[in-house]
Amino acid sequence: MTVNQAPLKLLLVDDQDLIRESLHIVLGMDPDIEVVGLAENGHVAVKLSEEVQPDVVLMDIHMPIMDGVEATRQIKARWPHIRVIILTTFQEIGYVVDALSAGAEGYLLKAIHPKDLATGIKWVHQGGTLIPHDIAKMLVQQARDGGGGGGGSSEEKEESSVRAETYGLSERELQVLHSIADGLNNREIAEKLFLSEGTVKNYISNIYSKLDVRDRVQASKKAHDEGIL
Repeated sequence: MTVNQAPLKLLLVDDQDLIRESLHIVLGMDPDIEVVGLAENGHVAVKLSEEVQPDVVLMDIHMPIMDGVEATRQIKARWPHIRVIILTTFQEIGYVVDALSAGAEGYLLKAIHPKDLATGIKWVHQGGTLIPHDIAKMLVQQARDGGGGGGGSSEEKEESSVRAETYGLSERELQVLHSIADGLNNREIAEKLFLSEGTVKNYISNIYSKLDVRDRVQASKKAHDEGIL
């Protein structure tokens, strides 16, 4: 007679109450899954990961206080055995590359059927990964592009990221700002960072607002003057 395995412990992370509660209800019906925590942002997700030690974290990307990429990075750094799946919309695919680089084991789209979602969670819990070919190709390309050791010491890079933080710039916004300073247009930035042009425009608007500038020239000049780039 086989002994029943304990259900896998799942932590759900999403800033939208409706999605979080819906996932809790749907996934909680599966006898192989026990939802052990709900978090509304990355900061709470890291805290709960320490308290409840989930087997798998189902992580949203866009959240206040701390986003899913940074939360994934912190969780994987502290508890490498906890497996992370990014749950995202199609428009956010560009972020998935960041999340996978941070250590996530895969991603699923929010439009997925609940049965397939449960299957994906169990697969990752058993040691599998959920990385489609197109995303894997992006990762390889990004590793090639970023692996050439672009100039600047680690101290300089650290200082520029601290300066960026004083303006509230995210890592993604910093990448866009670098591209603007390199003279790339929106389409070229979108291709380089695997984003849609609409997403790039949103980032640029955020950058202008945070730096209190009106255009690309002012943004580049201020970023250089302030030591952000």
